[in-house]
Amino acid sequence: MQKITPFLWFDDKAEEAMNFYISIFKNSKVLSVSRYGEGGPGPKGTVMVAKFQIEGQEFHALNGGPHFTFSEAISFLINRETQQEVDELWEKLSAGGQKSRCGWLKDKYGLSWQVVPTVLGELMQDKDPEKSKRVMHAMLQMDKLDIEGLKRAYENE
Repeated sequence: MQKITPFLWFDDKAEEAMNFYISIFKNSKVLSVSRYGEGGPGPKGTVMVAKFQIEGQEFHALNGGPHFTFSEAISFLINRETQQEVDELWEKLSAGGQKSRCGWLKDKYGLSWQVVPTVLGELMQDKDPEKSKRVMHAMLQMDKLDIEGLKRAYENE
């Protein structure tokens, strides 16, 4: 059992969001769904709490009403090895949402994600501060992160 579990508050789209996320990530599944009964506070039969797993990480999603919304202060960082993986997740997660700078996006539910190639960390942590600076400058110019563009900046090409 994991010690910390993200708990996501949705107005009334918890089940839809869960199904959206598990359709995008290959290693994912629904763990359980609890529905509101006669006593509410949500409409009878609608999802109260849904539990699901993405890439081994458990999430809980609540239909809690319109009282709270997501902000960019919390995001989920996704590391991927290849440009194809970055491109695929970037397009799927941003569909109906909003693309932003430096690999950040909001999905159609307002949840923020960062889709990052693993190589970025390696390039940014180089012992040569000029190389790291060039990679940072290149990244700040990108929306979806481009591995070849980051590598070219690193090599000063």
